[in-house]
Parts: sequence; structure tokens; C-alpha cells
Amino acid sequence: MQTVRVRLPARKINYDIRIGAGVLAEAGKASATVLGGSAHRAAIISNRKVFGLYGEQLIRALRSDGFDLSHWLMKDGEQHKSLQSLEQALTFLGKSGLERNDVVIALGGGIVGDLAGFAAATYLRGVGFIQIPTTLLAQIDASVGGKVGVNMPAGKNLVGAFHQPRLVLIDTDTLQTLPRRELTAGWCEAVKHGAVGDPKLFDRTVRMLGTHASGVQHAGGMRTEPAATIAAHCRFKAAIVAGDERESTARNDGRSRKILNFGHTTAHALEACTSYKRFRHGEAVGYGMLVAGEISKNLGMLGADALESLRQAVRACGPLPRADDIEIDRLLAAMKSDKKSVSGSVKWVLLERIGKARIVDGAAVSARLLRQALRDGLATKKRPGRVG
Repeated sequence: MQTVRVRLPARKINYDIRIGAGVLAEAGKASATVLGGSAHRAAIISNRKVFGLYGEQLIRALRSDGFDLSHWLMKDGEQHKSLQSLEQALTFLGKSGLERNDVVIALGGGIVGDLAGFAAATYLRGVGFIQIPTTLLAQIDASVGGKVGVNMPAGKNLVGAFHQPRLVLIDTDTLQTLPRRELTAGWCEAVKHGAVGDPKLFDRTVRMLGTHASGVQHAGGMRTEPAATIAAHCRFKAAIVAGDERESTARNDGRSRKILNFGHTTAHALEACTSYKRFRHGEAVGYGMLVAGEISKNLGMLGADALESLRQAVRACGPLPRADDIEIDRLLAAMKSDKKSVSGSVKWVLLERIGKARIVDGAAVSARLLRQALRDGLATKKRPGRVG
């Protein structure tokens, strides 16, 4: 087993990310330990597919340590990470009799974790929260750092909070049941981590994708060293979060939490313009990185060789859905609603080289340059494969 300690010294909050095969079976004991025996009820939020695979195992583990349990299954899909679903989740927590000392447990991918975490942050003004992420993307990214929230018609994650979990349990066995597209989405986020802040992590990820060609479809690339690989990505993100937990608007340096938004401005626009139905989040981030790479090159920041390395890395993650049929004017309009805008201007996360990000004010990116980057980044000829 691997353990990554997340430390937030400013608020004196620390919690563990425990990573390994079979960790789910220890959920009861681990939860009871971190909650200090004060929690008697656990409310599980999941979806039908994930709960069908792992719900019984989780219930058995929790009951063995004396938890009274209830569960609610949200609908699957990014379009259901909504205020309507949040209301349903809060109603469920109320009917469950959850008290301030009790805990909400998220069992699923990033959508489940975001919704369950936001429900935990708002119910009774905040109850305990435990993450059990079951997708690669959630394991290396969404479950680390405490960002929780829901989408609005105007854009992604426009309503949310910072609510740190008490514990994150990552069972690497769950990777074996993931569909190909979920793995592709996770690999894209893995590429993102290395691209913005750690060239060694970037190279490690690319090597794994290259060595294990079956990894995209069958998680084969994760069988040799799953816990170590996931731990490396969790450790990277935890270090960023420790230094800038709330993504300060005043910070624009290379260790700001903003650098984790690399590719997200375009990604969120792609998701919004397709009603959150066409793309997995990581797939959209894959395209977003290519667009940001094109902007970086056209501003004279990123060399052609580095951009090609980024393209090859995204291509190695797996085929992506089509994106070049979406009107650029619609994408530009969606970008204006991006929650990361400051004083009405988008802050672009761009690259100086692989492993070094730079945050650039949107005013430096002309409309002409942005349109060209969108055309090139989303173009069929540069698209790494195609889904459907």
C-alpha cells in the first residue's frame, strides 16, 4: 500500500490518501479510525453502475465496524451534476437522519465525488466526507484537493465549495472494470499534471502509455505499478494544493493552483456547448491542452518540438470524440462564462516548456490567435483518434 499525506498547514488540516489493491475491504476500519468513533451513520452516495460493482463490498466493510448505513444512487452523466441532483442528495441526507458527527461517503468517479462533497459541505453547514474514487481521473485528480460543486447551464462548476475529505481510499482493483473511455479521460489528466509542473512525471506517464499499449483499453498499463503511479500523481497535486488550497486570485506564479486548470478553459466550453453529453471531462481536457499548446506556440513561448511532444502524449491516451464540428463562436461565448475569469478576463494557463506553466491574461491572446488555436487544436488532422 502507498500512503500520501495531504497537509494544509494554514488551516491545520491533514488527511491521508491510501492507495492499493483491496483497500475497499478496509473502509470500515479506516473510516472509524479517522472519525474517532464519533460517527454512527454513514450515508453513501454513488450511481447504479458503480454501486452494483462495489456497493455490497463497501456496505459489508462499514457494517463490520458498526456503522448504520443508507445509500442514494444519482443518475450517471455530467449533465446530472446539477442543482436538481444536489437537492435530491440533500433530501436523502435529511431522511437518513445524518448528524454533525456522521459522514457522507462518495463511491464513484469525479461526478459522484463532486456532488457528494458539495452535499456534505452544505448539509448542517458541513459534515464529514470520505472519498472512494473508482475512476482513474478521480483517483489522481478530482478526489485530491477539496473542490466540490455542481454545474449550471451557463458553465461548469459555477456553484461549489472547498470541503476537504477526512480520508481518500483508492482501490486500484476498480481500474480493471473501467471502460476504455474512462481510462483515456484519466490518462489525459495524468498528462496534464506532468505538462504543467513535473517533466519527470510527464515522461513517466508517456513511457507507461507507450510501453503498455493495452493500458488504454484494459488498464494494462496500471497492472505493473498501479499504486506507485497513482501515488506519484496524488503527491504532485497534494503539493500544489498545500501551497494554494483556495486558488488565490492574487497568485499567478508557477506553483499557483491555477496551473492545474491547464486545458480547462477550452474543456469547460466544449462540455457546455455539448450539454455535458459528448465528452468525458478528461477527454475535453485532452483537447483543451492541445488548444493551449497552440496558443503557447503562437505567442512564441513554446517550441514546436515541445508542442509535438504534447500532441503525442495526448494521442497516446486514446481516441477522443469529435470536436471540430462545434462552432467556434459558441465556444468563445462559453469561455466568457468561465468561473476562473478575473475582472472579466480569462486567465490562460500556457506552457513555456514541458513541466513549466505560465499564467497569461486573456488580453494577451487576441481573438484572431484564439480562433486559429481552436481550429488547429480541434482539427481532424491533429485529433488523436475518434470515438463514435
